[in-house]
Amino acid sequence: MRKEKLFLNVTGLLIIAFHLIPIYLSVVASFKAKSDLSIKWALPRDIHWDNYLMALQDGAFYAVLMNTLLVTFCTVALTLAVGSLTGYVLARLQNRITNTAALIFIGVMMVPSVTLIVPLYKTMLQLGAINTYWGIIVLSTAFHLPLCIFLYTNFIKTIPKELDEAAQIDGCRSFSIFYKMILPLLGPVTASMAIITSIATYNEYLFPLYFLQKSEMRMITTYITTFFSENSYPNAASAVAMLGALPPMILFIVFQKHFVSGALSGLTKS
Repeated sequence: MRKEKLFLNVTGLLIIAFHLIPIYLSVVASFKAKSDLSIKWALPRDIHWDNYLMALQDGAFYAVLMNTLLVTFCTVALTLAVGSLTGYVLARLQNRITNTAALIFIGVMMVPSVTLIVPLYKTMLQLGAINTYWGIIVLSTAFHLPLCIFLYTNFIKTIPKELDEAAQIDGCRSFSIFYKMILPLLGPVTASMAIITSIATYNEYLFPLYFLQKSEMRMITTYITTFFSENSYPNAASAVAMLGALPPMILFIVFQKHFVSGALSGLTKS
């Protein structure tokens, strides 16, 4: 038992260290001067805030950040609204159609978005959705919905149907039952899905790259890559990357308890 526990602990620490290495290199590089560029692993001789000042003085950074937050907020709101309603319907109407739909949603989760870029681009072009915020919001929502519906469906199945029946006797309609009785009970899953969707949308790279091609409509991920390619000073680019990573990191740190409890409740309660 002790050897197994030691092996698991060591393996876990190695995995954590492996994932922390890129973060460490980026953080250290963001505080280094040009003279320290050749020293990749070592800490900077002196902490230089000029890299962050250079990033913050770029007016495009704030515009890009607002674009990203707008798309993220709208995507999260639309995903939660549609996902919770669909999950309620699938959980309460148990028949062949709903069961087949649930299986389809599970299958869609296994399809990588990169394999659909070409047909998606043609469709978005025909709809006039290229270089529009509503286009990328709808597209991002469509890719986040399967997991959202899956978690909501499993969670709602654990809520007794007697609550719905009692409300129907009192004259409540289906939407009123969902809004007044079911929705308040979905707090853990809602918090978890809000975090998952917001972080995934904020960090999305392919969709903004292909579908938001105007420079004034860029999101944070495409802005960072552009900054790296256009700036000859990589330490300033590392500072931009660190500033761009702050919002999702803060969000996860603040709501990590809700994320864990919501994800577990949605996955295990079925």
